[in-house]
Amino acid sequence: MESERSPSFGWPWFALTVAFALHVVDEAATGFLAVYNPTVTILRSRWGWFPMPTFEFREWLVGLIVAVVICFALTPLAAQGVRWMRPLAWFYAVIHVLNAMGHTLGTILGRTVASVTFPRPAPGFYSSPLLFIASVWLMVRLRQTASTHDLSS
Repeated sequence: MESERSPSFGWPWFALTVAFALHVVDEAATGFLAVYNPTVTILRSRWGWFPMPTFEFREWLVGLIVAVVICFALTPLAAQGVRWMRPLAWFYAVIHVLNAMGHTLGTILGRTVASVTFPRPAPGFYSSPLLFIASVWLMVRLRQTASTHDLSS
């Protein structure tokens, strides 16, 4: 019978969740929605299929706080190496690598789309290096702890 557990990736998961929490604070404090919402509106007008929603501050913040709390609550399972957490951990890490890269690219360009500009750095940029480092650590740890079964499936 296959084990329900594999080696632990708890510390990198925890570090990414701390970085995620700090990123939420960073975005809230630096006016992220003032850049995000107009960008989404323009992209929706350009591409009708664009799936991202716009948010009011309160719903956005509450949603992110709930997500952070859930990620903290999952930390013991990551620490135990629960197998079903591995795909979730990969998704979590990849999303935050892309998130960090987006804030960095926005900082370099000073805009998201041509008509949505902002003073540099981009909102949420300060915590982006932490997101990136913690995400890469989690991905490296997931690769290091991959069992033969994980590699073949």
